[in-house]
Amino acid sequence: MKQQRILWADDEIDLLKPYIIFLQQKGYEVATANNGNDAVELCAAESFDIVFLDENMPGLSGLETLTEIKALCPMLPVVMITKSEEENIMDLAIGEKIADYLIKPVNPNQILLTLKKHIHQREIVSEHTNSSYRQEFSDIAYMIDTATTLEEFMAIQRTLVHWDIELQNVDSELHEMLLLQRQQANSAFAKFVARNYESWFCEPQQRPLMSPDLFKKVIFPALDNGEKLFFVVIDNFRFDQWKAIQPLLSEFFNTTEEKMYCSILPTATQYARNAIFSGLMPLQIQEMYPDLWVEEADEEGKNLNEEQLIQTQLDRFRKRYKYSYFKVNESDYCERVIAKLRNLQSPLNVVVLNFIDMLSHSRTESKMMRELANDEAAYLNLTIGWLKHSPTYQLFKQIAELGYKVILTTDHGTVRVNNTVQIIGDKNTNTNLRYKVGKSLTCNSKNTFVMENPKRFGLPTPNVSSTYVYATGNDFFAYPNNFNYYASFYRNTFQHGGISMEEMLIPLVTLEPKA
Repeated sequence: MKQQRILWADDEIDLLKPYIIFLQQKGYEVATANNGNDAVELCAAESFDIVFLDENMPGLSGLETLTEIKALCPMLPVVMITKSEEENIMDLAIGEKIADYLIKPVNPNQILLTLKKHIHQREIVSEHTNSSYRQEFSDIAYMIDTATTLEEFMAIQRTLVHWDIELQNVDSELHEMLLLQRQQANSAFAKFVARNYESWFCEPQQRPLMSPDLFKKVIFPALDNGEKLFFVVIDNFRFDQWKAIQPLLSEFFNTTEEKMYCSILPTATQYARNAIFSGLMPLQIQEMYPDLWVEEADEEGKNLNEEQLIQTQLDRFRKRYKYSYFKVNESDYCERVIAKLRNLQSPLNVVVLNFIDMLSHSRTESKMMRELANDEAAYLNLTIGWLKHSPTYQLFKQIAELGYKVILTTDHGTVRVNNTVQIIGDKNTNTNLRYKVGKSLTCNSKNTFVMENPKRFGLPTPNVSSTYVYATGNDFFAYPNNFNYYASFYRNTFQHGGISMEEMLIPLVTLEPKA
C-alpha cells in the first residue's frame, strides 16, 4: 500500500512538531509549510492526499490559500483548522468546498479520525461491506433453499438488491458470489411460479397482489379515503432502480410504504399494463372489450387504449371519480404536463413514464448505449441521471408542492440475459425474446415454463393450439436460423417477458409530500 502524503500549512508549524512525529509514526509522510505561498507552491510541485490548512495565517490567508489550492487541485481534500467559530468564516470555507474543519486546539485522535474519513473511507467501507456480505452469505443461501411463499421470495429479492447496490459501491471480489446466489434464487423462483401460477387464477381471492388487483386494492381505497392521488407507472422499472432514485425523491416526499407486488405473465407491457388499468386478465379484456384488446400479430401499438381501460374499470366498480391521464414519452411533453398540474381538478391522476423502457430498448439496439450501460451498476446510474436531469424531476417536485400523494409502481421489470435457448415455432410466433406464443413450439431447454392451455391462466389464444413458453433466469430465445448471430447480438441486453424476480417482483411505493 502506498504511503499517504499530508501537507500541513500553519504559521506556527514548529509548535506542531509533536503532531508531525505522531503522524509519521502512524505511517504517514508529512510535508510542512509555514505560510500560504509555500503551501500553494508545494501543491503545484508535488502530490498530496490531504491538506491541513490553518485559517489564520499572515500574508496569504487560509481562505486565500484554499482558493489557490483548489484552483490547482480541485479534488484534493482540504481540512481547515481554525481558532474562530464565526459563522461567516465557515460559510466562506464551505463555499470553497473544504472537506472538513477542526477547531483549535485539536488532538491527535481528531486528526486520525479526519484522515480515516477523507482518505481511508473507501477502503474501510469496502472491508466492512465485504465482511458483512460474507457473514450473511449462508443466511441468504438458507433463505433461497427454504423459500415456499411469494413473501419469502420478495424478502430474498429485497436482500439481493441491497447487496447488489452495496457491492457496486465498493472494490469487491464478491460480485461473482452474489451473481451465483441470484442465479440460484431465480432458479428456485421459476420452479415456485411454475407450481403455483395456475392456482392463483383458480382461486383469485387467495392469490398475492397482482397486476389486475392494483386499482381495486390500492388505488380505490385511497380515493375512497379522500386522498388526492397521482398514480405513476414507470414502464419497465425494477426494484433496484427504485432504491437508486429513492434518495432523489426523498427531497420532496416521505416514503410511507415500500413493498412489492407480482406482475402477471407475460411480463410485457401489452399484458401487464393493460391488466393494471383494466383490472382484468388479458383474456377477460379480449372477451369483454374486444375493441380495446390488440392481438400479438397486429401491427398497431399494444397500449393505445389505456385511458379507455381505466374508464371501464371505474364503471365496473361504480366509481364516479374524475381522472386525468398522461403518457410521457419525451421531455417536451413532460414540461407541458407540469404546466397543466395547477389546473387539475381530478382526485385521480395517472401518469405513465416510458423513459426506462426506451432506455432498455435503445441499449439493445445501440452500441454506444451498450457501452454507457454495460452492467447493472451503469444501468442504475443512467436511471439516476435521467431522473436528476430530466423534467421528470420537476414533475415530482410540482406534484409534492401541490400536496398530492403518489403511488409509484411499474408494470414489469427487466433482466439482463446471457444464455441463448433454441426454440422452433411457426412463422406467426411472436418476436419477444423472453416468451413465445404460437403453435407447435419446441424448445431444447428444460428451464422453461409452458402454458399448454392459456385460458386457464387468463390469457388469450391466437389459435386453438397456441401455447405460451417462458424463458427463466437469464435465458433468452433464438431460432435456429442465424442462431449464433442473434445469440451474440442479444447477449447481455436487458429483456422482459419471462420469469425472474427482477421481472415479476416489482416496486409498489407510497409517497407522502413533505410539509
